[in-house]
Amino acid sequence: MKERVLLGMSGGVDSTVTAVLLQEDGYEVVGVYMKLHDNDSYHKENFGRVQRVAEYLDIEVHYHDLSAKFKDEVYDYFVEGYKAGITPNPCVMCNRTIKFGAMIEFADTLGIDKVSTGHYLRKDENFIYKAIDESKDQSYFLAEVKKEVISRLLFPLGDWIKDDVKAYAANIDVLKEFATQKESSEICFVENDYTEILEKHMNIDHEGEVLDTDGKIVGKHKGYMHYTIGKRRGFTVDGAHDPHYVVSLDPDANRIVVGTHEKLSESEFSIKQINLFEDLTDFVCELKVRYRTRAISARVIIDGDTGKVVLESPVFGLAKGQFAVFYDGDRLLGGGMIV
Repeated sequence: MKERVLLGMSGGVDSTVTAVLLQEDGYEVVGVYMKLHDNDSYHKENFGRVQRVAEYLDIEVHYHDLSAKFKDEVYDYFVEGYKAGITPNPCVMCNRTIKFGAMIEFADTLGIDKVSTGHYLRKDENFIYKAIDESKDQSYFLAEVKKEVISRLLFPLGDWIKDDVKAYAANIDVLKEFATQKESSEICFVENDYTEILEKHMNIDHEGEVLDTDGKIVGKHKGYMHYTIGKRRGFTVDGAHDPHYVVSLDPDANRIVVGTHEKLSESEFSIKQINLFEDLTDFVCELKVRYRTRAISARVIIDGDTGKVVLESPVFGLAKGQFAVFYDGDRLLGGGMIV
């Protein structure tokens, strides 16, 4: 009897190729489409694709409405984060609580042990590793996943180059129907800009003061929620000759602090919400402070629920609310939220 695996499906290239590869490896694939937000036309179109893929591959598929949990765990966290003046990372939280949280729980209700997605990363029984294709590697987003679920996960695309996946997909007849489908966006519920989401819940257009790093009022801005650390446009700085960037936000006073590029430099910072895949308290690692940044060498010192990171070389534009993610070579060690 074949071992069953629950596969998160979107109807796109990556999850469809994953389904085929799992079948080739001898698994009985059971698909699940997870409804995460309230865009009904989006879900109707995508689930229609999933159903056509499921029929083509002759697999069982479920429609699982997780929109209430997604709102509580991810969407509200996103909105409240920007309101508090930080830069949240909803994809990290979604992977912990939804894709490898609620999806695992759903697998349990079906009596299925293994769970799979079309993520680009690799793993063994105890650890997660970067994908072979580092340009597509998504291990960063799994830094907060619970250690105990790793042994249950399968990531067939971790050993593939994206271009090879596309070439392979060209031979899957059902995918030819979706040839014009765009790559999925990084944040599934944000179509263009994050401020479009915030505007649905509050007025974000409150003119406020721009301060320099000495506390002097030097200009005006259109409302602090329009700005993230490192942004260099959309505010005035009287008499400035050099480019100025957002250095920090003061949401209570609706102020932003700006400075020249060197004012963005940070050599150490604190972290919380620490998640590690082995027992570590004081270690050296390669560290990424955002998904699309280069890893740099750092020392991490853990003290209970918090920690300190000391960087070998400074980073620019460090944003509270993002995640510092630790690696030993290709192996993911864990991460923590920047505070």
